[in-house]
Amino acid sequence: MRPAETPLPPSLAPSPAQTPPVHAVLDAKFLPPAGQSIQVLRQALCEAVRRASGQLVLVSAPAGFGKSTAMAQARERLEADGVPTVWLTLDRADNDVSRFLSGLSEAVNRLGLDSGSGDAVQTLTHAQAPYALFLDEFEAVHEPAVLGLVREVAEHLPRSAHLVIGSRQLPQIGLSRLRVRGQLVEIDADRLRFTASDVMDFFRQRAPAQVLDAEQLRRLHQKTEGWIAALWLAAMALERSDNPAEFVDRFSGSNRAVADYLAEDVLARQPEAIRRFLLRTSLLRQLDASVCAALNPRTDCAAMLERLDAEHLFLTPVAGAQRTWRYHSLFADYLRTQLEREHPGEVARLHLAASGWYESQGRPVPAIDHAIEGGDYPHAMDLLDEHAEAFLEQGRMRLLTRWFSSLPAAQLQQRPRLQMVAVWATGFTRGPWEAMDLLDHSGAEQSPDPYLRAHANGLRPMLLAMQDRAEEGLRLGRLALARLPTGQRFADTALLNAMAHITTISGDAREAQQLLDAARHEHGGGSTFNRMYTESLEGQLDLLQGRLRHATARFRLAVDATHAVNLHHTHGNAWAGVFYTSVVYEANQLDQAEHLLNVYLPLARDVGLPDHMIVTHAMRSRIAFLNGDVDAAAMALTELEYLGNQRKLPRVVASAKLERARLLQAQGNAAAAHDELVRADDPTLWAREQQQRLVVHDVQYMALARLRWAVAFGDAGASIEPLRAQLQAATAQGRRRRALVLQLLLGLALQRTGDSAAAMQETGSALQFACQEGFMRLILDEGPAVGALVQRYQALHDSGQVRDPILGEYLQRLLAAFGPLPTEPEVGAELAHGVLEPLTRKEIRVLQLLVEGYSNSAMAEKLFVSDSTVRTHLRNINTKLGAHSRTQAVAIARKLGLLG
Repeated sequence: MRPAETPLPPSLAPSPAQTPPVHAVLDAKFLPPAGQSIQVLRQALCEAVRRASGQLVLVSAPAGFGKSTAMAQARERLEADGVPTVWLTLDRADNDVSRFLSGLSEAVNRLGLDSGSGDAVQTLTHAQAPYALFLDEFEAVHEPAVLGLVREVAEHLPRSAHLVIGSRQLPQIGLSRLRVRGQLVEIDADRLRFTASDVMDFFRQRAPAQVLDAEQLRRLHQKTEGWIAALWLAAMALERSDNPAEFVDRFSGSNRAVADYLAEDVLARQPEAIRRFLLRTSLLRQLDASVCAALNPRTDCAAMLERLDAEHLFLTPVAGAQRTWRYHSLFADYLRTQLEREHPGEVARLHLAASGWYESQGRPVPAIDHAIEGGDYPHAMDLLDEHAEAFLEQGRMRLLTRWFSSLPAAQLQQRPRLQMVAVWATGFTRGPWEAMDLLDHSGAEQSPDPYLRAHANGLRPMLLAMQDRAEEGLRLGRLALARLPTGQRFADTALLNAMAHITTISGDAREAQQLLDAARHEHGGGSTFNRMYTESLEGQLDLLQGRLRHATARFRLAVDATHAVNLHHTHGNAWAGVFYTSVVYEANQLDQAEHLLNVYLPLARDVGLPDHMIVTHAMRSRIAFLNGDVDAAAMALTELEYLGNQRKLPRVVASAKLERARLLQAQGNAAAAHDELVRADDPTLWAREQQQRLVVHDVQYMALARLRWAVAFGDAGASIEPLRAQLQAATAQGRRRRALVLQLLLGLALQRTGDSAAAMQETGSALQFACQEGFMRLILDEGPAVGALVQRYQALHDSGQVRDPILGEYLQRLLAAFGPLPTEPEVGAELAHGVLEPLTRKEIRVLQLLVEGYSNSAMAEKLFVSDSTVRTHLRNINTKLGAHSRTQAVAIARKLGLLG
């Protein structure tokens, strides 16, 4: 509630104006600028958008160049062609992934697309029907996860679809890659400027009775350089000028100073009532009579807005059933500056009036925003006192962090309870190190306030575990558990969850389970955030024990806990979302896993949790390699290593090197893979890891990586006993997932030493368990050699030696996912003496890239040639080598020593 000690003056108190319905507030984001009576048709720009199906159209220019108007005209043209369109205006709140995806989902509904998948991005990238999506004011978006989603849509836009983005800045969505692929149409400031004929058309519409000769119009066009905002303001000034020719003569320049001069000239000529209304309402993002009345209680705001609209003064109408407007951003900036200059004492009171109005409508988010923007931090903190814990329970950490980062630290220190909420939010957005620093300086643990002590009690063990300091977290956490209950349900539940995580790492699954049960009982379903935390931790327990199906269900529940459910589960918290992505990847749903990574990898990177960073970057690398983008695969691991070094996390650095060794091994580069393993070998680090149970290292740790390399390139026979020992230990510990991988490698080692019967026994045992739980990528990622084992085992199954129809169907799916497996090439007489015709240097290079795993399109980009040229080279290589497939060509080339 508004504090009693700061009442609003009567002139600023909210009036009992009609309140807009909730749906009207939501609909406002989908309303394009309404068509105006005075408007120059941009025929060429509309046609450029119309022709650009399957390409991103980027309309990028500073304020005042008519981006939104040109986009709105293009939208009308597409609708006239029968193309369904939707307009979405973005704002800074769309940096929240959940908020953005909700808007995108509503856009899909309005387009009438088949959204059976429940995922907006998937629907947009797989749509068969034509559509046009317009995203305006894109400069408001800077969150990497949101940018990644838009990049995904742009890169996979269907041929019949249009994506049009309006922005003041060049968005970070991979424009250079789109440009190289011919998937980008750019409409910049130069293309948006009015031509001389556009200027004549504009002034003919604006002031038909006013005589400006052709030479004056030419000079005005030359001086403004076609800048639409300056021309519009000049037209308004000319309508009130006694000597148009003199005005044109003294007009000069086309910069911001000119815009300010013209705006001031136009504003100064308005009646005082209109001028006062314009200034007072300039701080509102959306204008309708109800909210304007809160800032102008003695004014007929509905009539005022209609008058301003009729006179084309500053307002841009927004299409929709309810009469709504907004100020053009260029003029809004000017009006706000003028308000602060003329009435500095009014700004805070006006923001407070807006804040109070939104508060009265039950809309705390804009209420808090206006309080902060108006510099009324005490009122903002009063509102936060009332609502912050509810947002905390809901897991809206990024929203809370945005607010707290805007509040003066000195004033926030006077609200120690809000400080505790800020520590929670910071830990899950900016990382545990910054949160720990805030906690250390808060003095909460020594406070006489039991609320503060309770939250500090829950925070410190959790933050230690997030910093990869589980041993310290375990020691302090046990002391913290002894203090429960504290009466603070959120903090107590978070502590129980944190200790479940820590005891899982320490290897005590039973105690971890008991703590999770206690956490469920404590929060009782009241905290969606803690429900997410609990379910994701139990999913990790399931995963460590090989219960993939249970883990998948748990992670799905966890992701959906904090937001409305959608079928592809992209709205969740990164803590749960990363592990849900990992099980989607494990099920070999690579497109969906890549889509989820676009959401969760940037969030994981921002928070900086070691396991989350390792999991997401390793998946990104593997998927890129499978898609033939070897450079992107390597880049993901380079970024992971950099992050580990930057944040002083040696386990992250070593994991990046292990994964790089695996990538090099997949490329057949034995020496480089071995060198990377040597670089990753930190005996102290890996000895510590062997005493812990971390999901990320269950199937990717130093000893296993060395055995994998030895089986592939070294002495397979010498690897058998170490593999058996590792397998026995994993089985004894109940680590069925780890045991599965070890059995596969053991089967491969036995096969390479000639013991086929034992190899099939180990392989069969592993595959039968994998079939029960639905494991796919654990097997597929071990590469074609394991694929050959699966193929041999399928032959046994099909011969009737193994009778299990469910297993048979699983083996078929597995082999289909492996794709063509390499066979030993038959070297005929013509090859015994070498290649029939020598390969050219370019063909040798293509062959090398083929061996490294590059796709046709990736090779084309790397060699600066077209896809068709790459296909020609591949056909020539097959002809010269007598090969019938890519895999056979590689095998023959290796046998002939053509690859060095």
